[in-house]
Amino acid sequence: MTYALSRAVQAALYQRLATDAPLRALVGDAVHDQLPPGLPPSLYVALGPETVRDRSDQTGRGSEHDVTLSVVSDGAGFADAKAAASAVCDALLGADLTLTRGRVVFLRFLRAQASRRDNGDTRRIDLIFRLRVEDDAASLT
Repeated sequence: MTYALSRAVQAALYQRLATDAPLRALVGDAVHDQLPPGLPPSLYVALGPETVRDRSDQTGRGSEHDVTLSVVSDGAGFADAKAAASAVCDALLGADLTLTRGRVVFLRFLRAQASRRDNGDTRRIDLIFRLRVEDDAASLT
C-alpha cells in the first residue's frame, strides 16, 4: 500500500476547486484546506477527511481515496449551498487532475449528505468523491 500520493491528491483537488471560475463566482476565494482564524465566510468549501485503501497490484503501487469536500453556508435554506455543491461536482467530474506524483485513474462522485447544524443556523453538504491513483515514482520496490 502507499499513502504517498495523498498530498498530491489533496493539492490537485484544491488547485482545481480554487481556480474553477463558476465555483469562484459563488464562493470567491473561500476554498480552504484549513479555515483561516476569525469569523468563517458565509459560504465556503472545505477539504475534509479522507479514507485511503490499498489498490496495489503486480504492476505497481496504487491507492483509492474517498475524499470528503464540505460546502458550508450560514444562509437561510439550502439553495446557496446546493448551488456551490453543484459547482464542486461540475469542477471535478470529467476534470483532468494533474498530480505532482502519480496519476489519477478515475474520479467519481459517491454520495452526498445535506444537514443542518448549530441549531439550524448552518447548512452543510458533505460530498464524497472516490479517486483511484497509481504511483509513477521511479523507485518502486
